[in-house]
Amino acid sequence: MGGRQVRAARQLLAEALDGELPEHERVLAARTVIAELGSPARLLELTAELASGEGDPEGCARLSYRHVLGFDKLLLIDGGPHHMLRAHLWHAGRGAVGKEDIHNHRSPLASYVVRGQLTMELYAPEPDGGVEADRYQESLSDESADWLLEPAGPSRLRLTHVAQYAAGSTYALPAHTLHRAWTETAEPTVTLFLETGSGRRRHTDVFTAAGPHPGAVPKVPMRVEEYLRELDALAELLRSS
Repeated sequence: MGGRQVRAARQLLAEALDGELPEHERVLAARTVIAELGSPARLLELTAELASGEGDPEGCARLSYRHVLGFDKLLLIDGGPHHMLRAHLWHAGRGAVGKEDIHNHRSPLASYVVRGQLTMELYAPEPDGGVEADRYQESLSDESADWLLEPAGPSRLRLTHVAQYAAGSTYALPAHTLHRAWTETAEPTVTLFLETGSGRRRHTDVFTAAGPHPGAVPKVPMRVEEYLRELDALAELLRSS
């Protein structure tokens, strides 16, 4: 299903990630794949093909949304339990609930900065000293697509690393790595984000110093026409880069 670029992307992802790999090998494989798929020319061709209706627009629209961390998530390739390839579009000046939250993920990930710039901070638990934060366990509702946030008590974290990633940069993280990323550029930032699926955790850890979070945060899926319109706008943005 899909056009030439969709089929080629699916094949590349399957060959690299569908087998059983130790986490460190999966992280390296994900970083290699995301660098290949994230090259501006290839991503433009893939995005334009998807914007024309190739692939699975209905299924991908249901899993695309405006994220509470302040960016749009557009699902490009749904590899089921094995991997999901998304475009993240960070809009200048758009604030949101949870923007400053430190978190980890359910599985290893890799990202390629296609356009703009990201700042990344890494954290580790710190029994004494460090930054005070409230810890939550985040999961997905069985009845809906909402994020559920269950308080898990106070915590302290230590900042271990700060990095800036310009266009053309890649990074990859094991599932448990605590981090937060944001953009301060005046123009939109685009990243290609690869979430692997092997051994997915049931929940993630979220740490905030911004006060209590609501128990549930709605996840509103895009309509198909909205999803295709966003893909077309992304393709135009890539052409102008």
